[in-house]
Amino acid sequence: MSDPFESVYEEIIHDHYKRPKFKRSLEGQPFVENPSCGDKVRVSIKIGGDGRIADAAFDGAGCSISMSSADILAQMLIGMTPERAHEIISTFLKVLRGEKEVDALDELGDAAAFKGVARLPVRVKCAALAWRAALLQLDQQGYAVEVD
Repeated sequence: MSDPFESVYEEIIHDHYKRPKFKRSLEGQPFVENPSCGDKVRVSIKIGGDGRIADAAFDGAGCSISMSSADILAQMLIGMTPERAHEIISTFLKVLRGEKEVDALDELGDAAAFKGVARLPVRVKCAALAWRAALLQLDQQGYAVEVD
């Protein structure tokens, strides 16, 4: 039985891919690459004076899954503490690895659009790419947090 929201999810992914709000040219950040398909993305996270993420953006090239996932991630991060960002990134990645049920994505806004992708092993790396890049950014800025 297919997900009744599948077409809505596809529309969300398509919209973030065609009209990304958080894609801009970034310099000085390393790319994280998916060697199996050539997608690459880099993420920039800026922490504000209040200790929350004041800005997030991405740059890169790839398929609709990887680029829309990066846009959704950047949108979600703004306003979060680095600790909360680690928590949601961990949840997203655990769903993609099959360690959590896909329904855990329901609490992550537009990221719920990737529920179907979690069932497609060949596309999981695409969806996870920006999220792994964001973890690298947070870790490099000294916000490494242990999450279960």
